[in-house]
Amino acid sequence: MIAEGLDLVVGVDTHLDEHVLAIIAAPSGALVAQRSMPAGARGYAAALRFAANRGSGARVWAVEGTGSYGAGLARFLADRGEVVLEISRTPRAERRLRGKDDSLDASRIARAALASETLALPRSGERREALRLLLVARRSAVGVRREALGQLRGVIVTGSRSAGCSSAAAACAAHARQARTSSRRGSCCAASPAGSKQRPSRPPSSSASCSVTCAPALLDEPGVGPIVAAQLIVACSHPGRLRSEAAFARLAGVAPVPASSGKTTRHRLSRGGDRQLNRALHTVVLHRRQHDAGTKDYIARRIAEGKTRRDATRLLKRYLARHLYRVLEQQTPLVT
Repeated sequence: MIAEGLDLVVGVDTHLDEHVLAIIAAPSGALVAQRSMPAGARGYAAALRFAANRGSGARVWAVEGTGSYGAGLARFLADRGEVVLEISRTPRAERRLRGKDDSLDASRIARAALASETLALPRSGERREALRLLLVARRSAVGVRREALGQLRGVIVTGSRSAGCSSAAAACAAHARQARTSSRRGSCCAASPAGSKQRPSRPPSSSASCSVTCAPALLDEPGVGPIVAAQLIVACSHPGRLRSEAAFARLAGVAPVPASSGKTTRHRLSRGGDRQLNRALHTVVLHRRQHDAGTKDYIARRIAEGKTRRDATRLLKRYLARHLYRVLEQQTPLVT
């Protein structure tokens, strides 16, 4: 546990305008001091001085929201040699039972760091952040394209039924004739929903060059393309962020979780973690199941042993997480 060898843990509940700090004594878990600081360079410096004045022993910072409101504080502290740990949000059930308050949340964050064994360092690197923004833009474009195609299909289906057409092509031709007739009469061309839709463009793929630059070895792996590689880079950020391949598997949601009861002994995959990273691993496994001979042989062997195809896929995800973690750790540096 992280409490060993520490004197103080500084828990930080982050917000847009201010951050609330709670300093906890590591050996006993007792509250030492609390204070709120404004979010910004001056507030970050004041927070560091406040922690330094409360004790000179070994300390760590447990910051909630290092990817959003706490990103600036995490970078400020890391640049000054402080150890910063990434803490997930307090479970809703616990907040409901014990109350909700910024000071209470900061204390919970610090005590959660003391009790936790699966901690990760915050993500870092400007290029990693740029790559993450590319992925966000691509997901948005994919969503818009999917919605437009769905609406277009709906228009074709209803149009083909109303016009008595036997095919989608005939329905499109009928709508085109109707649109031309309406335009000659001075009607609005948007009378047909299909006519108001622009042809959906393909999602941007600018992350390809970034993936090649940041981690070229990833693209040599079967089933790993530019988008999957970009997601892996964004999740891993830099070598050393995750303390082990087991922590990476936990982050990806592919670590086995006991699910035994009575005479049944089994495991299932975790349903938590980074779901976009989990989706990337699932994409690679789907590709290898279809095109990789070694993967096909492995699945057949597991099925012969009594496993189901779904269980074999779970085992493949866990193996893949271990292998890709080692590939990522060998990239020096992964992002800068």
